[in-house]
Amino acid sequence: MNVLEIEGLDAGYGDLQILTDVDVTVGAGEYVTLVGPNGAGKSTVMKTVLGLTTIMDGTILLNGEQLHGTATPDVIRRGVSYVPQTDNLFPSMTVLENLELGGYIYDEVPREQIEAVFERFPILRERQRQRAGTMSGGQQQMLALGCALMVDPDLLLLDEPSAGLAPDLVHEMFDRVDDINADGTAVLMVEQNAKEALRRCDRGYVLANGENAYVGAGRELLEDQEVRQQFLGG
Repeated sequence: MNVLEIEGLDAGYGDLQILTDVDVTVGAGEYVTLVGPNGAGKSTVMKTVLGLTTIMDGTILLNGEQLHGTATPDVIRRGVSYVPQTDNLFPSMTVLENLELGGYIYDEVPREQIEAVFERFPILRERQRQRAGTMSGGQQQMLALGCALMVDPDLLLLDEPSAGLAPDLVHEMFDRVDDINADGTAVLMVEQNAKEALRRCDRGYVLANGENAYVGAGRELLEDQEVRQQFLGG
């Protein structure tokens, strides 16, 4: 079963249409990447899933059930987590407080969820009393991922997770995403480092001008000469 099915999607912001007839599917446990030039509509796809845009036409199904019209908090309760590119933490709050907020859908945040995040990211256990804003960029990204995992999502949406990271931390970040996916969480990722993202994902979509341009297995797109010349810098 597909965890996410987007078909014939027209969407944007108010009267401004950004996406035209976009199709995207993510199978259960699959790792899918959206790549394309700036302004192609990649982030808009994610925001539309979350109920943050205006849907003009098309359908969105989550685990086979209609998602269109669902309020953002309810989208999250139905199994979707989102890590935006920026402003994804509360810098004046501690690591532990950020994680607890990540589990806001619970009446009482399960301790086992926090422990599961600490097991995945041991540095967060060590720094749990530290204010998030004083940590390194790589540690903050780990915390943002940890917060998203607090609700044990079926689908994890990641918007440019390598942005702003030092080059030596980019591969570590991708390894973390690989591990999360290997444990069964489906991933839909927008990523500026398109070559590395396509190298690692199961399938990729190339968007251009708000429309589907190419779709295929990640490595097939990476090796496609037209895709490389038009979108990957040769």
